Amino acid sequence: MKTILTGLRVNSELTIGNYLGALLPMVRLANQHKDDYNINIFVPDLHSIISEVDGELKDNILKSIKIYFAAGLQPNENVHIYRQSYVPAHSELCWILSCIASMGELNRMTQYKEKSEGKSSVNAAIFNYPILMAADILLYDAEYVPVGEDQFQHIELTRNLAMRLNNKFGQEIFVPPVKTEEQIKFMGVENGIRIRDLSNPEKKMSKSTAGENSKVMMFDAPEAAAKKIMSATTDSVGKIQYDMFNQPGISNLLQIEALVNDVPLQDVISTWAGETHYGDLKRKVASSVQTMLEDFQNRVNDISDEKVLEYLETGEKYANGIANAKLLEVQHVFNLR
Repeated sequence: MKTILTGLRVNSELTIGNYLGALLPMVRLANQHKDDYNINIFVPDLHSIISEVDGELKDNILKSIKIYFAAGLQPNENVHIYRQSYVPAHSELCWILSCIASMGELNRMTQYKEKSEGKSSVNAAIFNYPILMAADILLYDAEYVPVGEDQFQHIELTRNLAMRLNNKFGQEIFVPPVKTEEQIKFMGVENGIRIRDLSNPEKKMSKSTAGENSKVMMFDAPEAAAKKIMSATTDSVGKIQYDMFNQPGISNLLQIEALVNDVPLQDVISTWAGETHYGDLKRKVASSVQTMLEDFQNRVNDISDEKVLEYLETGEKYANGIANAKLLEVQHVFNLR
């Protein structure tokens, strides 16, 4: 069977942007295809130590998996949940791929530019982590890798590295992930979902933003989250319409309302067409977000650590078998074995 793969950092809480834009669509995709595809859901704990050593990482890993279940994941024998660091082949393939990747293509990565901007020094992992991401994907011949639009560039790098190594040795060692356009079509969205910063809707909502009112976290007190929505930056146009270029704040609220309630965006846009009172829209979105967080947090609290560890143990046995076999193929062509 073909493989769908996704991963999510766990060293800090999720924003509703992470949840609505990446995790929830992935869970729905997994449930839709779990009888026809291998569904690999891995915890990228190695990626999670790039910026800092998190003393709560182990606990956050369990919490991260609970989030998948709380989001509605329906596991079966084709759904594999595992921790990246428990499959050593990820690290070794990362090193091998770094021997065929160029400094130039890594230097062009937008994520690296953003994370290093204004800093006199950044650690090497911030520069190199797209190679580890490529290893995460290529070890499992994953053709479909649902990601946000900020990661599309890394999918293209993965494709290039796979084809480069295949051409180098004249063998189809790796299955490259499909092109970005096909990824988007498979995910069932016209564009990558990008929830905006509540204070500065020109930017994506981010965990790392300093301003607390700029983001809603999935474990915020629901009432506090509603207040953040009420304080969201809008504009002075005085008309509710979806125009992400000229009215990103209002458009962001419309998008959140659609995603939280799992209804087509166009339906929400039509409902509010011609309305002029921004406060009414804010109150509706605030109520929707508050209800969603209350339900979600209750579901997370109902899931036991024992259930999570059971799935991880089974998933890691599977992942090591697949990854080690693929790594051995690569080691053979490099005459390491």
